[in-house]
Amino acid sequence: MDRYDAVAALNHCVTRLENELETLQMQLSSLPLLAARVFSLPPIVKGKEHDAIERIAVTQHLAEEARQMGLQHYCRLFMQHQSENLSTKAAVRLPGALCFEASPQEAAQLSQQVTTINQIKARLEQVITVESGVESEARFEFVHSHLRGLITLNAYRALTLLAAPDSVRFGWANKNIVKNVTRNDILEKLERSIKAGRAIAPWTREQWAEKVYMEIEAIKSLPANARLKIKRPVKVQPIARIWDKQQQKQTQFACPSPLLVLCPDRVSVPILGELLNYDVNNVKHRHKPQAEKLFAIIPRLHLFSDRLF
Repeated sequence: MDRYDAVAALNHCVTRLENELETLQMQLSSLPLLAARVFSLPPIVKGKEHDAIERIAVTQHLAEEARQMGLQHYCRLFMQHQSENLSTKAAVRLPGALCFEASPQEAAQLSQQVTTINQIKARLEQVITVESGVESEARFEFVHSHLRGLITLNAYRALTLLAAPDSVRFGWANKNIVKNVTRNDILEKLERSIKAGRAIAPWTREQWAEKVYMEIEAIKSLPANARLKIKRPVKVQPIARIWDKQQQKQTQFACPSPLLVLCPDRVSVPILGELLNYDVNNVKHRHKPQAEKLFAIIPRLHLFSDRLF
């Protein structure tokens, strides 16, 4: 896909997404609210996106206030929907759950609507991260030059729809994303970066190209049997633990947005737990296995290897 087609696809996806989210908002506004509990978190201001997070103060909202906050949150795609002082590089999170009474027909319609929305979100991410051909370092500029103020993290994240679990409890997750990669994967990425001919501040274009060439040489000099991994730290995030008594099964979901819970009647409303304040000094690990010894190869890419040069 060339750049012109990518821009057209980008605009088409966002327009469709806005329309479908508005439809979802209307559908949910017409349903009886059985229970609602959401938790607002402190906003992230511009320039503070990469600061280490040690504490998060949580504010709880209930009932109709929670419903209104949740419905507005689903539709928050642009920075125009929030203060100009807030970062557009950090997603606004509103963990919690909204429980509605829905007939089988209404539940089926909502399920289809959520599926459609999530498909558009996945398509939007595919256009931006793959089909545009834009390297990760230049995506922010690419997106905002055509859709000023779009908060991609808000636009990407899928909605979660549940059918009356027995309980929904909330907590925090703080871990690394680990992905095995091949030598060719990394070399291709670095070579594309050179061909793009861009510079990353504070380097000039020539200095940046020289830096990337050095990274290519570092990869090529590794032993043939060296294993490569991307080990990227993920900032603490709210999660939801769903308990299904009939199946005796617990399922965990990331919870940046309120979960949508559909119940056939008031008797089926799940127990909604509370999200406590986060304090890094009070984190307790049930089981923390000993980490494999890894060596940093390209820190900016979070690339590690089990071998040195």
